[in-house]
Amino acid sequence: MAAAQVELVERFPGPGDYCRLRAEAGMAPRTIEAARRGLPNTLYGVSLLHEGAVVGMGRVIGDGGCFFIVVDIAVVPALQGHGLGKRIMTALDAWLRANAPPSAVVSLAADGDAKYLYARFGFAETAPFSVNMEYQVG
Repeated sequence: MAAAQVELVERFPGPGDYCRLRAEAGMAPRTIEAARRGLPNTLYGVSLLHEGAVVGMGRVIGDGGCFFIVVDIAVVPALQGHGLGKRIMTALDAWLRANAPPSAVVSLAADGDAKYLYARFGFAETAPFSVNMEYQVG
């Protein structure tokens, strides 16, 4: 599968593809029920398609005014390292710059070396001023 044959579309995957892609990319699993409830709240999302199959994704969530969060950036392992994460981020960044008010804060949680990709889009580590904190229900 060649990265050049991958099409970016402005549409986020459905719950089944979302859960599958998270698992394939090594991300923490989400249940179908959680995906069905959460995905309709996506402000903007993109999918990467190869021969009709979803091979990558990324989305923006938030309140639409003050706070925006980039989440669910994932690419199937066979295509990682070929610039597809950058294609996803370029689309999300363009949407944010066109739609978020100037005072809005855009954040994300970077896993591992992904922080170097995100830095190219203006994201900066905020520690020790602030740190990402979370808990998982259940």
